[in-house]
Amino acid sequence: MSRKSIAEKKIGKPDPIYRNRLVNMLVNRIVKNGKKSLAYRILYRAVGSMRRKTGKNPLFILRQAVSKAAPNVTVKARRIGGSTHQVPLEIGSTQGKALAIRWLLGASRKRSGRSMALRLSYELIDAAKDNGIAIRKREETHRMAEANRAFAHFR
Repeated sequence: MSRKSIAEKKIGKPDPIYRNRLVNMLVNRIVKNGKKSLAYRILYRAVGSMRRKTGKNPLFILRQAVSKAAPNVTVKARRIGGSTHQVPLEIGSTQGKALAIRWLLGASRKRSGRSMALRLSYELIDAAKDNGIAIRKREETHRMAEANRAFAHFR
């Protein structure tokens, strides 16, 4: 690691249709085995499905779902004096957004349904309405951080 300077943050490119970086971040997390065109197809079908179901702007729903699923705090295992403690740490908005995207995709993969596009659209709509598996995961993380608040001084 370099001691001279802090590494500069890379800004992701926007996707070709919506010109949105969040959409591109989501596509990059959907990709499996290098099949990016399939990931774009899945996401664009999910966006179309959300537009038909809600009648609202799907990018607004997507932004809302990610912001509601993003955690403010997380717990990290720290070994202190022979015992491991779960130490609560505040996280930044970019890391919270990355966690939210990961949780939303994991939750949509666990859902039962026909295609990944439909499962993703249902999960995003649920997250925007403040329920769903990803929202439950965020609440569970916040509860864990609250329960281990006594170890916050080990930061």
